[in-house]
Amino acid sequence: MKRYVIAGNGVAAVGCIEGIRSFDREGEITVISEENYPVYSRPLISYLLEGKTDTERMKYRPDCFYEENGCRVFYGRRAVSVNAAKHTVTTDDGNTVPYDNLCVAVGSRPFVPPFEGLDTVENKFSFMALDDALALDAALFESASVLIVGAGLIGLKCAEGIRDRVGSVTVCDLADRVLSSILDADCAAAVQKHLEQNGIYFMLGNTVQRFEGNRAYMKSGVTVDFDFVVLAVGVRANSELVKNAGGEVNRGIIVDDKMKTTLDGVYAAGDCAEGYDASLGARRVIAILPNAYMQGYTAGVNMAGGERAFNNAFPMNSIGFFGLHIMTAGVYDGESFEDRKNGSIRRFFVKDRRLAGFILIGETDRAGICTSLIRERTPLDTVDFDLTKKIASNLIFSQDIRRKKFGGVV
Repeated sequence: MKRYVIAGNGVAAVGCIEGIRSFDREGEITVISEENYPVYSRPLISYLLEGKTDTERMKYRPDCFYEENGCRVFYGRRAVSVNAAKHTVTTDDGNTVPYDNLCVAVGSRPFVPPFEGLDTVENKFSFMALDDALALDAALFESASVLIVGAGLIGLKCAEGIRDRVGSVTVCDLADRVLSSILDADCAAAVQKHLEQNGIYFMLGNTVQRFEGNRAYMKSGVTVDFDFVVLAVGVRANSELVKNAGGEVNRGIIVDDKMKTTLDGVYAAGDCAEGYDASLGARRVIAILPNAYMQGYTAGVNMAGGERAFNNAFPMNSIGFFGLHIMTAGVYDGESFEDRKNGSIRRFFVKDRRLAGFILIGETDRAGICTSLIRERTPLDTVDFDLTKKIASNLIFSQDIRRKKFGGVV
């Protein structure tokens, strides 16, 4: 009987379990879960603070998931080392777990710059996991002033989650715009305006130089007093397990299209893995939920003796702030085309006759059609691209293609 070990218990781990069980119903599966909870959807933690969801509805799989899939789960345990020669994983309580195949799905951790005086701040939080949200939830009070360091996805979702529960929210970032990793300057300005209209104050091109207790001294020379600070500067892949075992790592754990690392019998998936980005034509970490699941599933299938490759990943983000929906995908390279109406922005980037990426703000319905153009590298002269710029519709495809894609729907 084959022994499978999964280090981590997020979405990538779920994908891995389901991939294994699609080929092997009998093998032993051991999950090492640093968190004390069954798998949940991390993007929902901001909605937990808003009261729009609860821990029950945040579950990514039902309570019976592990039992029905024959999994043994070690909760509150962290994998600290891998012996690639002996095929064992050691946990932080000294337990040694043998494996035939291992999937490292340990995700990422907050990146905290070495701010001077950070140790003098009593109320400081991260915002990546359920425990972070629960700790912040317990601390908030109605008149609180909150400083969020970081205007990326994590920082802005935190701002949305707490805005109606505190007195003020200030967001600072060294970048000159919000969501600088996924929006260009023009689109970022539109989103920032919407956030400001909903009570978020920004200090952009500005960041903390040092802390003194509940006061931040900013790069610009001004000071900001606060009751709580949330550190949302960025994340780093947890690649140490593989690196320390002698495996190849870069920004993440290097994997091939089967999710194999350079260590025998060891795979990696999710936010800790650095795989192929089809839109970029190079490896990089793509830290998004759908990618984590597909990488995990691919790893599981191959661990169990199947044959599966995942080589068409690319970055996608689907988010919303105070009712404004945003979807982005691919890379912003090549010639740009835009359609604006009723406050919505549809911006497309075309390179080598193919859609390279897009930004949709406001109107995002049926954006999956646009992502399929990127994923399938569809030549744009085979579709009605002028229609695509205005609205996503099956009608952009020829009648013959619609028959093939949509089962006879024309």
